[in-house]
Amino acid sequence: MLEGKKIIVVMPAYNAEKTLRKTYNDIPMGIVDEVLLVDDFSTDRTVELAKNIGLPVFTHERNLGYGANQKTCYREALKRNPDIVVMLHPDYQYPPKLITAMAGLITSGMFDIVLGSRILGGKARAGGMPLYKYFANRILTFIENIFLRQKISEYHTGYRAFSKDTLINLPLLENSDDFIFDNQMLAQAVYFGYRIAEITAPAQYTKESSSINFRKSVVYGIGVIFTSMKFAIQSLGLARFSIFDKDGKKIDVS
Repeated sequence: MLEGKKIIVVMPAYNAEKTLRKTYNDIPMGIVDEVLLVDDFSTDRTVELAKNIGLPVFTHERNLGYGANQKTCYREALKRNPDIVVMLHPDYQYPPKLITAMAGLITSGMFDIVLGSRILGGKARAGGMPLYKYFANRILTFIENIFLRQKISEYHTGYRAFSKDTLINLPLLENSDDFIFDNQMLAQAVYFGYRIAEITAPAQYTKESSSINFRKSVVYGIGVIFTSMKFAIQSLGLARFSIFDKDGKKIDVS
């Protein structure tokens, strides 16, 4: 625990056999109460290794997608009544040791969500982020900040910490089961007034780092723009969308 708050780390996994143990070993277990892994039908030994480490493992019987994986992560974490849930990819792209700092910003009572930004600090390219990904990240973030009227440095990081109330109250089940889930979730958080902080999270890109191919990157980019447009349109009262419906489908933890 940290300041009496229960912290659970969730790891959405897909073919993470080569990096899982290294990621797990760097998690600050002095403050983390539990680590859960959800496997989205990996074809390697991810599940076997996670069980050998001693992690509670939840598996999908077929590949459902990154968004669906997160939905399972948060549902299983919320069943354990945490105060804070941190999502950490098991590919060792993000530094696990920052969990303490991220959780601390939420225990302060000042923030509901904390993002580990690869852009803050200006070391994304030094960490190996491909040039095309860097420029796409900057362009999409620029567009989103205009539509969402924010000054966030990066909307596309997979390193995130959430308060329990945030995960319970956002209509997360209205979101996609694909990669755009991440972006929809942040747009929802902004729309409903949740307080977002960022910290510098230097990333490492290796051949084991999870990534999406060019075609999926294009689909994701289009989805980001459409999500931003929906946000702006609903904010102006011109139309309504299910992802911004306060009574939309939420994660059931009963």
